[in-house]
Order: sequence, then structure tokens, then C-alpha cells
Amino acid sequence: MTSSGRLALAASPLVTGALQALQRATGLPVAMGGPVSAGSRSLVIDQLRGTATRSLQHLQVDTGAGLGGKAVALRRPSTVVDYLSAQGITHKYDRAVAPEQLRAMVALPVCVGESTRAVLYAATRDSITFGDRVLRAATAVVSRLERDIEVEEEVRRRIAAQAYVPPGEQRLAGEHLELHAELLAIADSMHDVEARARLLDVCERLRPDPDTHNTDSGDSGITLSPRELDVLRLVGAGCTNDEISAGLGLRANTVKSYLKHAMRKLDASNRIQAVNRARAAGLLAGPHD
Repeated sequence: MTSSGRLALAASPLVTGALQALQRATGLPVAMGGPVSAGSRSLVIDQLRGTATRSLQHLQVDTGAGLGGKAVALRRPSTVVDYLSAQGITHKYDRAVAPEQLRAMVALPVCVGESTRAVLYAATRDSITFGDRVLRAATAVVSRLERDIEVEEEVRRRIAAQAYVPPGEQRLAGEHLELHAELLAIADSMHDVEARARLLDVCERLRPDPDTHNTDSGDSGITLSPRELDVLRLVGAGCTNDEISAGLGLRANTVKSYLKHAMRKLDASNRIQAVNRARAAGLLAGPHD
């Protein structure tokens, strides 16, 4: 992570996972990619899969040059049927491409917000025209990568903000609980297995301590956080998740996360059973109390 909050994608495991997914999704034998520098000045190919040589390793591609540079400039996928004879691209990097004998190729920009963060390539040594199925599959892989980058950067920003406590101030328990629940909800939505595992590890380190967060265990030994109790009370009142979200000022995914954790603690298989078990344990008042 850079000082500006931008996730460094050089040799990134997120890109590694996306390249593996790109090969599986498209059925193309070669996949490669790398980060785009801040300001979209150039990209560097730093990861290769299925190549026979190292001629493309660490190749720097300028914006507007070659197929990848064209994809960066246009911010949309670019394809060629036969790279070395293709019209509409510069041939600045032919000497690097030639040893691999690559012909049909697609370059896909990875865009987060207003910036292009990386480029992924999928290629074959045959001259073919990419059909809609291949392009849709490749675009779906890129969309997942874009989301995973955005999510991981947001998570890191929140953790950094939460970690800073001005002198003389204490971290508020409610904010800690809500952050923990939101991070778990984000983890549940991530597609990249390694990134999700790292985030869950962070969540475990941030897991609230029931002794310091004013939780309630009734007479049963079951511990529920204040927010989990709030959500269960509203579930017991017949509210939907959207209504609970609006009523408590929480995101919908955060509400789902609180409810999911409460159900797990209560060993309940559905929301109504969770409410009933919380009432039986003395954690919630009954409907007519």
C-alpha cells in the first residue's frame, strides 16, 4: 500500500489469481499482466503464465503503444487476430513478442475509479477471432479483479483510520464492533481466495473482546454484542434487513453480518430461531414483555 492509499500491484497475488482465472475462463494457453504506473504513463509486464521464453518479462509498455498501451489509452479491451501483422497498433514491441510466436491476443485494462491500475493479456499461438463467449469470460475475470482491488484498498483505509487514536481519546466500542462486522461482510464478498484469507486474518485480530465491549450474556453464557442484540430485536419485531439497515443506520451487508454471527453463536439455522433462542436465553424480552 502506498502513502496515497493506492495498493501496489507489482507481483501482486491478486493479479496472479486473476491470470489463473483468465486462463481457465477463456481456455487460452498464455496469460500475462502487470501494473500500470500512477498517472497511466506505462505498464510493466511482471507476471507470465504459459510462456515458453522470458522475452516479455519486465517489458515496459508505454501508453498508446502496442496492444496493451492501446488498451490503457482507450480504457477498454483491445484484440488482434495476428499480433505481428495487425493493423491499428504500433509494433514497438514486436521483437519481444516474436520469440513467443503469439498471434491472437486480447489486452484488458483493469480500471478502478478513474485510474487504470493494471493490464491483463490472454493469448494463443493460433490465429483466431475471439468470440463473444471468450470476451465475456475475460471481462468477468477483470471485473472481479477490479472489485477485489477496490475492496482491499477500502478495507486497508478503514483499518488505518481505526488504528489512529488521537492522544487522550479511546476507541469507541460501538465503532469497533461495526468495523469488525463490516470487514467480515466485505470478506464474504471477495472472490480472490488469498485476499479473502488475509482479510479474515485481520478480522480475527480485530475481533471484539466481550469483556471490554459491553456485551450481554444473560444467564446462558451466550455472548451477543449490542449491535447483534439490536438486529435481533428488530428481526423479532418483524423488520426486514432493509428496514433494519435504515433503522440502525447500517449498511445492508453489515446487518447481514451481525445476524449471521448471532445465529452462529445461538446455533440457530434461521433468523426466527435465533430470535426465539435469544429470548429463551434471557437476552431479549419476549414479544409481550
